[in-house]
Amino acid sequence: MNTEIVESFSQMVREKGIDKDILAGVVEDVFSMMVRKRYGQEAKFEVVVNMDKGDIEIFLEREVVETVEDPNRQIELKAARELSGEDLDVGEEYVEVIPLVTFGRRLVISAKQNLNQRIKEIERDIIYNEYSNAIGDIVVGEIYQIRRNEILINHNRNELVLPKNEQIPKERYKKGETIRAVVKEVRKNSGNPAVVVSRADMKFLAKLFELEIPEIYDGIIEIKAIAREPGERAKVAVESHDDRIDAVGACVGMKGVRIHTIVRELNNENIDVINYSDQPEVFVQRALAPAKILQLTLNQETKAGDVLVAADQVSLAIGRNGQNIRLASKLTGYELNLIKEGGDEDEYDIELIDFKEDLGEDLYQKLINAGFDTAKEVLSARMETLLAIEGLDEALINQTREMMQRDLEEAEVGEGEIEISRKGSTEEGAETEAAATEDVAPVVDEVEKTAEPESTEKTQATGEQG
Repeated sequence: MNTEIVESFSQMVREKGIDKDILAGVVEDVFSMMVRKRYGQEAKFEVVVNMDKGDIEIFLEREVVETVEDPNRQIELKAARELSGEDLDVGEEYVEVIPLVTFGRRLVISAKQNLNQRIKEIERDIIYNEYSNAIGDIVVGEIYQIRRNEILINHNRNELVLPKNEQIPKERYKKGETIRAVVKEVRKNSGNPAVVVSRADMKFLAKLFELEIPEIYDGIIEIKAIAREPGERAKVAVESHDDRIDAVGACVGMKGVRIHTIVRELNNENIDVINYSDQPEVFVQRALAPAKILQLTLNQETKAGDVLVAADQVSLAIGRNGQNIRLASKLTGYELNLIKEGGDEDEYDIELIDFKEDLGEDLYQKLINAGFDTAKEVLSARMETLLAIEGLDEALINQTREMMQRDLEEAEVGEGEIEISRKGSTEEGAETEAAATEDVAPVVDEVEKTAEPESTEKTQATGEQG
């Protein structure tokens, strides 16, 4: 019976990775509890567990006396001599081996339940310690269940959770697929610890750079800052500690092979790699690439800045749905305000009240109370500023911005057409036709510029290498 028990424990050591010495200690504790229940709390005994030989022995010590008052701790002189075969005297200790069968079915079942509970606690501690030490590291697992708000991943027979908000938007997953993610958080629960992994976290992007680019792994190149909108676009600032190595060139790789490996892993997320600078003006200018800046004014105390750009650089500086300027603000830590050359008097904007019906009364009032009066103020605001408004999440903010950006583009084109018609009605003949042709060109150019950032973004990482 003892051999069978130890063999089952040895199997636990092999399957569940429980340390043999820890398991032996647990077995001793459980059998000690069983002995105390049978012989009392003051009983003298020793439990010896030999995991290698597959043996468990329980030794009970009792005092040799003339008259027994407590049979759990004392034994009569005559009985002690007969059982031991030795010439014992009163006051000496008699040691006997207690077979497990003498404890009875109830105590054995109770010990088994206690043992199972202790082993589960050990398993939970092992899982918690293993993944707590792996926070920030990438793990590779297999998708075994896809739910509405989360994906369950099997990693070394442990369950990892990839929540909806930690997934890359628009990314599709299939059961049985191998997936990579970074360990973000480990939480203790009543059962096994909940291990939360992420593909949307900035640490995942940083770790991918470390895995794919040896110079970062070796510490020759350092990632100074990351700004990211998962699945859409990211900006990574890098710095080389070796003057002979170009940080951006090393990250992009020959013909972009290194950066493209990371882009594919992130569902074709556009990545801009830029050189870091400890001079804020230079860093901001690089962060706003590919837009060219005419003038930059930064306030070191308030961490805010005004960026003056030419009219033909506005769409590049803003980026699709305001991505470029938002990411530049996150990357540099400055709240950047874009100013068009010549002032804002000719720049079209829409009052927030015009969106009231689409936004709904509740969302409209929240934006107004937060100090937003126009569509472009919402588009140029940092994501953290909008998330600070109660009731707003990232999905709702992106949806609102897309709607405003679309209406702005349509309104700008419409405004140009109205201006053309007005001029055409006040002039005659060939002069009218020439004036209309002259005014259409800026409108067409503006539409083309609005669509330009998307194609520019996709080649930004390669462009930075040059």
